[in-house]
Amino acid sequence: MSTDHPPPIPRRTLFAAAAFGVLGGCTTSGPSQSTGPTPAAGGAVLLAYFSRAGENYWNGGRLRLAVGNTQVVAETIGRLIDCALHRIEAADPYPDAYAPTVERNVREQRADARPAIANPLPSIDRYDTVLLGSPIWNVRAPMIMSTFTEGLDLSGKTVHPFTTHAMSGLGTTERDYAESCPGATIGEGLAVRGEEATAAAPAVEAWLRRIGLNP
Repeated sequence: MSTDHPPPIPRRTLFAAAAFGVLGGCTTSGPSQSTGPTPAAGGAVLLAYFSRAGENYWNGGRLRLAVGNTQVVAETIGRLIDCALHRIEAADPYPDAYAPTVERNVREQRADARPAIANPLPSIDRYDTVLLGSPIWNVRAPMIMSTFTEGLDLSGKTVHPFTTHAMSGLGTTERDYAESCPGATIGEGLAVRGEEATAAAPAVEAWLRRIGLNP
C-alpha cells in the first residue's frame, strides 16, 4: 500500500494508495493516550482519521513506513489549526505486510463489512466541523470509516474529507459520507498523493483557508 493503501491485487481491481503521518498541533487522543479527543479551545473542530503504517505502496514499489501517510497529513493539519485530534484504531489491526492488507480490504469491500473500532467515540456533540481523514483503498475509504460515521450522529455538522492516495484522489468519499452522514453538510475535500504527504503543508494550508478554518 502506498503509504497507507493497498493497490490492486487482482489485475481487474484497481487499488489506490493512501498516505499517513506527520507532525501534530491538535490536541491528540487515542488508545495509547486517552479515551477520547480533548477539545481544543472552543472545541469546535474534530479531526478524526484512520491511517496505516508498515509496508505500503510507493511509486510502483513497496516501502516500509514508520508513520502512515494519512497520519502525516492529519498531524500537519493539527499544527495549523485549533482542533481535537482522534486516531481511529481497528479492533482487529490490519497486517503490517502489504498483500494481506489488500486481500483483507477486498473481502471487507465485497462483504460491505463494518470493521470494529477499538476506541469508538461516544459523542461528538461539542463539535461543529468534522475533518475525516483516510487512505483510499480500491477507490474508496477503508470500510472502518463507514463504521465510524454510522456510529455517530453527524446531523448538523459540516464534514470535510481528506485522503492520501496513489491515483484515485478523494475516491468515493464525498458520496459515501453523504450517504452515511444524513443531515450533515459535505464540504470541500482534500486529496494528497501518498508519496507527497510529507511535503503537503502548502496544499493543506491553502485548503484550510478555502474552507474557512485557517484565515
